[in-house]
Amino acid sequence: MSGGGERLQKRLARAGVASRRAAEELITAGRVTVNGEVATLGRTVTPADEVRVDGSLVETAALERITFLLHKPAGYVTTARDEYGRRNVLSAMPPVPGLHPVGRLDRDSEGLLLLTTDGDLTLTLTHPRYGHEKAYRAWTAGPGDPTADEMQALLDGIELDDGPARALDARPAPGGALVTLGEGRNRQVRRMLEALGHPVTRLLRYRVGGLWLGDLDPGEYRELKERDLHDLLNPADVPRRLRERAERETLGRWE
Repeated sequence: MSGGGERLQKRLARAGVASRRAAEELITAGRVTVNGEVATLGRTVTPADEVRVDGSLVETAALERITFLLHKPAGYVTTARDEYGRRNVLSAMPPVPGLHPVGRLDRDSEGLLLLTTDGDLTLTLTHPRYGHEKAYRAWTAGPGDPTADEMQALLDGIELDDGPARALDARPAPGGALVTLGEGRNRQVRRMLEALGHPVTRLLRYRVGGLWLGDLDPGEYRELKERDLHDLLNPADVPRRLRERAERETLGRWE
């Protein structure tokens, strides 16, 4: 902050409207006004300025930063609004102002999804430069289960239609595979396994950073505490024995 103000995109992120990158897109699209005038990128604002997005007032003064872990059920979309009227993840959550999904989990997939009012956290978890790990349990169809050689191919990298993709970890599992990524491209795990001849029939995200899905059933959620947020962002601080136990217990529920 300088000169008594802060960048408009930072204020939008702090209010939970969107990540800073997405907030910049809102500003560029002319959807943000400051004191009744359409804002431009680079604008700074003070607490006294009235900021609106699509005509709705952006409240920041009393906003509490809150983050939930949801076991997203299959069949829900991870958008705030859906033009086709499909069920979205916010309908499964309490009506907290500024709450939004952190990244995406495709409609057919299930598992760990974070929702927060903290735009800075959203940026940290979704920007490629931070590389937070996301781990998935995939069940596949096709002739036979994925092999160790095919898992090595995922580690070495395979070519997709939007460029090469490489897993950070890949292991065979009964009827499928365990795959860990450091990026979050659209339907990436599905496309990587399909490229090897193993179309995915079910996909569960069970870990993000140092945070596991645990024993939540589909549709259940819990509020994250400070320790959870620390583990989420600092997985190396979680002792190995606890990581192994969390993975074993989480996956054991869904085999």
